[in-house]
Amino acid sequence: MNTFEQAQQRIVVIGAGYSGLMAALRLSPHAQVTLLDPVGHLTERVRLHEVAAGRPESEVTHPLNARFLRHTRITHHTGRAVSLDPAARTVTTDTGLVLPYDRLVYALGSTTRLPDRSERLFTAESAPALHKRLLDGPGRLAVVGGGLTGIEMAAELAERHGRDWQVRLLTSDTLAPGLSVKGRAHLRTTLASLGVRVEEGHRISDPDTVDADAVVWSASMVPNTGLAADAGLALNSVGRIDVDAAHRSVSHPEIYVAGDAGGTHRMSCQAALPMGSRIATSIIAEGRGKGPVAHPVSFVLQCVSLGRRNGLVQSVRSDDSPRELVLTGRPAAFVKEQICASTVKTMSFAARRPGAIPLQPGF
Repeated sequence: MNTFEQAQQRIVVIGAGYSGLMAALRLSPHAQVTLLDPVGHLTERVRLHEVAAGRPESEVTHPLNARFLRHTRITHHTGRAVSLDPAARTVTTDTGLVLPYDRLVYALGSTTRLPDRSERLFTAESAPALHKRLLDGPGRLAVVGGGLTGIEMAAELAERHGRDWQVRLLTSDTLAPGLSVKGRAHLRTTLASLGVRVEEGHRISDPDTVDADAVVWSASMVPNTGLAADAGLALNSVGRIDVDAAHRSVSHPEIYVAGDAGGTHRMSCQAALPMGSRIATSIIAEGRGKGPVAHPVSFVLQCVSLGRRNGLVQSVRSDDSPRELVLTGRPAAFVKEQICASTVKTMSFAARRPGAIPLQPGF
């Protein structure tokens, strides 16, 4: 038995999204792992636009204990982290529980940046409420935000509810600026065929100024770094936790940052899942007397759902810049669905065989 396993280091993972759950599962055979998350299930965030259109929420939520944790040694606490003390190496929860750690994985992810709330304002996170509103009656719907999240939402809602709702997509920039010319052309053609009116160069700061009966806010994602900032962790120029090549906080290297909360890469499930696995690899290596492993974030594809029967798969370079190669239509929709389905399948596999995950391409 190695020193790491003898010591049974205490690892606390805060956040049970794609990245945090993957890190916890990989670390489970090697340490005392505590997973802290306020809910008892994993929500497939990449499918929230489907929930808004009418897919049952139960189909995209998976119970943590029954689906992933029951055959592991992970201790799951249903609670919210309210304070972090890097000097004492403790996390305090909203129930008053104090969790000591030797290594911390900060995986609180991101959320939609909201202006002042109003009764007609929705986000992907409030997808069930948005679906209920769409069923309440016809009207005019505006999706604010021309990134991939807003595009998926507008296309999905137009395909499912286009007979009753007039859908507009408002963006302050060019539609999907990170895609190739060919990729954007396919988006424009598809959105037009679904009846979505795209308005570029339309900056919205107040949803109350939007002429619509319901507004879906997809304008920007912000990292959940309030807990880190209060604890004195260094933030970078974009407001995320500043990390090194091994995804450790540059100011507190005993804290690893998984997913959207750290770095400067594009926020995505594509980055989050492998990052959780790679962080676990580094923590295991440290426990065995080796240094942490540098793992730069690299990308392969950008995938966009355009309803259930159409999509776009954009080939990108490792730095996320677009190539000219794209896949469109039903084949792209099929590929996107397989990628979405693979997230939960991969974590289910990690729960059974965590040591095999690093053998998978990209992990």
